[in-house]
Amino acid sequence: MPPVLLSTRPLARAARCHPHYPVLDFLAPRTIPHALHQKSRIHSTPPLDALANAANPGTKPPLTPSQRDFLDSALRVNQAGELAAVLIYSAQTPPLVRSHPHLRPLMQHMYDQEAGHFRIFNSLLAKHRVRPTLMYPVWHAAATALGWGTAVMGREAAMACTEAVETEIGGHYNEQVRVLLEWADKLDGRGELGDELRALIGELRRIRDEELEHLDHAVMNDSKDARPYELLTNVIRGGCRTAIWISEKV
Repeated sequence: MPPVLLSTRPLARAARCHPHYPVLDFLAPRTIPHALHQKSRIHSTPPLDALANAANPGTKPPLTPSQRDFLDSALRVNQAGELAAVLIYSAQTPPLVRSHPHLRPLMQHMYDQEAGHFRIFNSLLAKHRVRPTLMYPVWHAAATALGWGTAVMGREAAMACTEAVETEIGGHYNEQVRVLLEWADKLDGRGELGDELRALIGELRRIRDEELEHLDHAVMNDSKDARPYELLTNVIRGGCRTAIWISEKV
């Protein structure tokens, strides 16, 4: 019986399997408040500029138009990606668990984490008045079909799907963290680093690490034994990159 991993150990295996995006800061403190998990009200919350609120409230908000555009597209893409992840696991679980009952705890564990990520980005989009992607119906159908199709192909194909998706998503979150850390360093030097930007960086780190944990689970549960592995993972990764690019724009 293949191993089913439910620990939150350091992600050494994921880093070894995918050295092209090193996990440089996953040991950083987690700073996100639990309040971000609660539903926000659009009319009572500030726009994106609050993410980098100056220490002196009377000063000009430090976010430039290009920075606001980056955050707008990042939050929109992240929400769409987490929607897709929830749908993939929802579609994979019934056929996969029927054939491999021992995978039920693992599938539930990964689904629960993705559902939590989705709630967080729903809250952030509402709080910061960011428009969701217009591609929602397309991504909904595509993610459901991908999840069901790979599960029907077998356990290894379903795990290869997780490996491919989380490789792209982990790298995407890592790039967002890198950019925001650069901003935070400059803002901190001017005494303008706000708590919300600091919290967002901490949240993205935590979510990224959980996504890479899913990648680790997939590899440990024989994702690389899928046939045809290279074709399957390359197609899925290409689809993820395309979906990310489109969601950033639309």
